[in-house]
Formats: sequence, C-alpha cells, structure tokens
Amino acid sequence: MSDRPKIRLYVDHALQAGQTVDLSRDQANYLFNVMRLGQGAEVALFNGRDGEWRALVAEAGKRGGSLVCDVQTAPLTPPPDLWLLFAPIKKARTDFIVEKATEMGAARIIPVQTDFTNAERIRQDRLQAHAIEATEQCGGTFVPEVSDLQRLDRVLADWPEGRGLIFADEGLAGAEASLAAAPRRQSWAILIGPEGGFSEAERARLRGLPFVTPIALGPRILRADTAAVAALTLFQASLGDWV
Repeated sequence: MSDRPKIRLYVDHALQAGQTVDLSRDQANYLFNVMRLGQGAEVALFNGRDGEWRALVAEAGKRGGSLVCDVQTAPLTPPPDLWLLFAPIKKARTDFIVEKATEMGAARIIPVQTDFTNAERIRQDRLQAHAIEATEQCGGTFVPEVSDLQRLDRVLADWPEGRGLIFADEGLAGAEASLAAAPRRQSWAILIGPEGGFSEAERARLRGLPFVTPIALGPRILRADTAAVAALTLFQASLGDWV
C-alpha cells in the first residue's frame, strides 16, 4: 500500500485508527461511480483537525457506503497566523481568491464591505465549500474558515491587539514600500481592496492606524484577484512558511 492515497476527501467526522466513517450520497457517488473505487480501495481523509488518514473502503454502494481509518499519513499542519481580508468582486473571481488564498496558506479568509465594494452579500457556505475543495486538491490538512461578509470599518474598530495589518495600497504603485519595513510579529492580516480601490477616507483611516503597514505591489495597479495572490506570495516568501 502507498503511504498517501491519491484520492483525498474532506469529511466532517472525527478521525482515528479504526474509526468508521459513513459517506453521504454525494461522497459515495464521487468515490464509487465517478472514481470507480471498490471495496478495499484506499482514500485519504482529512477534517481540518486530525491530520490526514488513510482509510479503506468497507462498503461501496450507489447511494452510500463507509470507510474505516487505518493509519495517519500526515499530521495537522496549520499555516502561519495570517488572515486575508478582501472586498468581494465578480462571482468567479471571488471564488478564485478564496481558492488561491487556501492554497497559499491563509489561516482565515474574511470578505469585507468597503465604500466601493460592488457586492452587498456573499454565499458564505459556497465560499467555504471552495476552501474545502482547494484543500483537497493542494494536499493540505488545514481548512481556513471563510467568514460572512463584514463591514471594514467595524472590523478595524474591533481589531485584535498584536495583529498587524498589511494594507495593499494601490496609491503606492511604483513606490518603494515593501514588507522589509514591517515590524516583526507572529500574527498578521492582508487587506485587498475592491475593483474601484479604497476611498480617500478609508485610505486616510488605514494610514492613521498604528497596526497598519502600507505596501506597494509593484509598479502597476493590479486587479483585485491578482493583488491577493501577489500579496500572499510576498508575505509567504518573506514572513511566512516559504522562508
């Protein structure tokens, strides 16, 4: 048997040696009809809490089935204590941000309503499902929480002590403002604005907060989804778990 099965599946169930995991109809359809697995086949299970476990198919049916955990194949590996705050944009591009933030190691994803945010609501459950799917694909064992939409001014008013905020300021495009000047902290967040950018009032408030570090993302103004990937890359390469 291989140490880590190729097919990975998220389950909302405790995982330990000998644990039986009953499958939903959708999960059974995926494993037995789509992937053509049969009794005795290996599946990697994770729940975001107990690491990854190799499980064997005990029962395989068209509408259900069960797996039995065998051995742990990877421990729970949390990412750095990094949040991503972003203003929702068009549906597919918002999905992209959540997927890439998960792959790149955000520990929490918080959609925020800014002055120029176009979206007034999101489907939190759908975005959380995208985070789970991204974790399945990238081999991770930790699933970031995707929060419901929150107003940026309220998030800033209740900001936790000790957490720094990296503000990707489109007004600094082309300027020399990098993470090199950021103070050393254990807890961070990145803030990405909407398609229309931040309002002048928001920029002034952010620049006046002691926990905020404004940065530039190169010489050009980036689209919001591109900016999220660029900022996460810069962080992970200088302050995160790519170092």
